Amino acid sequence: MVAEKVENGILCIQHLQQAINDGIIAAECPIEDGQLQPASLDLRLGVEAWRVQASFLPGQNMAVDKKLIKLGMHKIDLSGGAVLERGCVYIVKLQERLKLPLGTSAMANPKSSTGRLDVFTRLITDGAKEFESVVDGYEGPLYAEISPRTFSVLVRAGSRLSQLRLRRGISSPSDLVMKSLQSTVGLVHGADQTDIRDGVALSVNLEPDAKSGMIGWRARKYAGLIDVDAPASLLVDAFWERVALADLTAGGLVLNPDEFYILASREFVTVPKDHAAEMRAYDTRVGEFRAHYAGFFDPGFGMAELGAEGTRAVLEVRSHDVPFLIEQGQTVCRLVYEPMLAIPRTLYGTGGSNYQSQGLQLAKHFIQD
Repeated sequence: MVAEKVENGILCIQHLQQAINDGIIAAECPIEDGQLQPASLDLRLGVEAWRVQASFLPGQNMAVDKKLIKLGMHKIDLSGGAVLERGCVYIVKLQERLKLPLGTSAMANPKSSTGRLDVFTRLITDGAKEFESVVDGYEGPLYAEISPRTFSVLVRAGSRLSQLRLRRGISSPSDLVMKSLQSTVGLVHGADQTDIRDGVALSVNLEPDAKSGMIGWRARKYAGLIDVDAPASLLVDAFWERVALADLTAGGLVLNPDEFYILASREFVTVPKDHAAEMRAYDTRVGEFRAHYAGFFDPGFGMAELGAEGTRAVLEVRSHDVPFLIEQGQTVCRLVYEPMLAIPRTLYGTGGSNYQSQGLQLAKHFIQD
């Protein structure tokens, strides 16, 4: 099937491969096939990290390496692996760089596993005024700001903590289009009604799982070290506490400040094969908490015809400053759907995935039944 040509939209895996061939995406080491996802490219850490005094944006006409001269405290060699300590801020130059043509921009997000470890990761470029955003026609290096919040992590050159999407044209997803997709495809289901306003609303599920009786997970603050490149290597109970019905009070779950929770959406999510989705940043109007770190959903996520009917969104939740009561069905974030330039040759989950058909799924590093 040949997809109808779309003038504006997200570049799919075959477009990304062509961008690599054309030098639009380049790297110090050859880009590996495994980095290419249906609608994004995994980015790899380079060989050097800098411990810095504070998070920063370089600002107009300022290069990141110039800013590091003022804010860098210590340089760390990642070639043999190094520990990034919780509570500290690091800047790492990535192996990939961009030479975007006019009319093409990019955006980044942490990978799912990175967000579920409470590792706060954001992309920075030279001259950037915003995190995670690469301006139209940008040419230059890419950097990652990394700040582990709960667990210290072991990383090395080549570790993949974030991913990049390229967009052609100007994105202006409309509620009208998303309402049409909801009626024809069914973007979300499982809630009494669907709120589509500046995106598709997702709410929290606090109903206990029928099998385990669990509502979610709460991270242990003083657990051990996590090697980000070692899947299925850690015991869950050493790092996580189970949140169950007994933890609810006054009809909801009290989020304690400076604690990290893994919860699930009440709704089941579907991303059609000709669209990609992004979970947009939390809105302080709905509560003093952050509802996610990792926000990219690839084409094919949750599609019943791919054997993934009943896939919830995992919510990475952290309260700010004060305890906050979150209740069943409360809106916590919104999904915004954008068209693809073409249907990807590979859809999410067809090559194997840790998170297709997920429920309360922790990061892939933990041995979870």
